[in-house]
Amino acid sequence: MQFRHKALAKLQSPEELDLPVRLARPQGRLALAVTVAVIAAAAYWACTGTVSAKLTAPGVLTRAEGSYLLQSPVAGQVTAVLAEPGRLLPPGTPLLRVGTDRGEQLVRLVAAGRVTHLLARTGSVVTPGADVATVERATTADDPLVAVLYVPAAAAATIPVGAQVDVTVPSVPTQRYGVLRGRVKAVGRAPQSQAQIAGFLGDGRLAARLAGQGDPVAVLVDLPRSATTRSGYRWSSTDGPPHPLDSATPVTAAVHLTAQRPLDWLLP
Repeated sequence: MQFRHKALAKLQSPEELDLPVRLARPQGRLALAVTVAVIAAAAYWACTGTVSAKLTAPGVLTRAEGSYLLQSPVAGQVTAVLAEPGRLLPPGTPLLRVGTDRGEQLVRLVAAGRVTHLLARTGSVVTPGADVATVERATTADDPLVAVLYVPAAAAATIPVGAQVDVTVPSVPTQRYGVLRGRVKAVGRAPQSQAQIAGFLGDGRLAARLAGQGDPVAVLVDLPRSATTRSGYRWSSTDGPPHPLDSATPVTAAVHLTAQRPLDWLLP
């Protein structure tokens, strides 16, 4: 009889319209609310937020005019070194005295500058066209250093003039003295070959390292001066390293690119 009464009740209300309908459990409503809130927050951030990016590239500290390789115009044996490396010398300064079959000849500086690497020493035998010194082009003792970065051509177009640059010098402990501050002054228009880089830096091995697997674009970075640091340049720390910076020092730099909205990545 109990089952008969239930069957009769079922026939009287087959759709159970008299019973309340549960659309969702409380846990389901909470999960739905959290999902909607997350989607709304993500959409708002995509439209109004910004994401900054950095581009890392190798480079070198040098003078704005670069360096050149001084070559011997004569053949013979070096009998004397006449100029001290590191000093600023005017053009035409005798650097080496070479004994030849026609008597002693002088090897002179082609342009004003500072000898950074002396490749020929007393007793060395040189031939015409042999590299004898690397000379950094400079006209005054106060010519500032710059950082020249070599960036893949495809990435160079994303670097704006004026972008902040953090330059890491391998010989300076980053945890103690931080990084060297800089600003992008100019971005090259055309890729440079390894030979062009070597001609500017006066160092073929360094040029091969900076050129990598392709022809990069040169990016000139201005290094702001500071009167409160021993190096004479601005660092992320207050004092910087307790020694001056050397030219022809390889560095690694991080260029701060223009911040973009996440929405721009989705739009064509």
